[in-house]
Amino acid sequence: MPRIDAHHHLWKLGDRPQGWLDGPDTAAIRRDFTLTDLRAATTAARIDGTILVQVLPDLDETWDFLTLAAGSDLVAGVIGWADLTAGPIADVLDALGSVTGGDKLVGIRHLVQAESDPAWLNRPDVRRGLSAVAEAGLVYDLLTVPHQLPAAIDTVRALPELTFVLDHLSKPPIASGQTEPWASRLRELAAEPNVYCKLSGMVTEADRSRWRIADLRPYADTVLEAFGPSRVMFGSDWPVCLLAATYDEVCDAAESLTAHLSSDERADVFGGTAARAYWLPAVPAGPE
Repeated sequence: MPRIDAHHHLWKLGDRPQGWLDGPDTAAIRRDFTLTDLRAATTAARIDGTILVQVLPDLDETWDFLTLAAGSDLVAGVIGWADLTAGPIADVLDALGSVTGGDKLVGIRHLVQAESDPAWLNRPDVRRGLSAVAEAGLVYDLLTVPHQLPAAIDTVRALPELTFVLDHLSKPPIASGQTEPWASRLRELAAEPNVYCKLSGMVTEADRSRWRIADLRPYADTVLEAFGPSRVMFGSDWPVCLLAATYDEVCDAAESLTAHLSSDERADVFGGTAARAYWLPAVPAGPE
């Protein structure tokens, strides 16, 4: 079974500004991260394929990511951005799928976490956009924080024809050790069969300088129990993860958190689930 990193980013500061990197807390990653850097990071971890995820609400970034993916045997899929509330969203999605690299467009994401309205996903214009994503045969990545989970639950139920993937466990407050109401809401979301979850983004929600596997375990265990390994997929969140851990440390943490699973279940988490959820073409597995 090929090993797939289902969540990472790339950026070149000279191509487009990354205003979110301007603060002091992100100085460690305020530089370019390219396909060459990705290849170096993934080789030691024996990663065979990746999912490149949008960073900015910028359609031009999505065009560029598709072009990058077209020339890469490592990037198996792209989660792009498009304005869900725009009138011609169906036309935009059709255009994205028709360009060079468009066959690697597997999903769409919006930075819902940045929306001030906790019920943003329930807006009629957003729902119309999500329906267009489903009609285009694409997946929708949910980037939410815990107080937005009720709207996510409503939306997943309202659109059973659309496959959703929850990013970063919906960013629970790992640093504080608090699990509720996040855990109850997550279980309610997981009860819907059209949603998957990424085992990603945990180290940056923990105490970034002193996190331990034990800090992450209650949250990982909740996800694995609620969704089951067949609906959970590993994601590094590289290079954002570098604010708290190296790529290898993130991979090792995920291995430790899933060590109690069977070999088939671990194969799902580290590749099989992502391949099914995103309808990825066959990703060649590397040597053991």
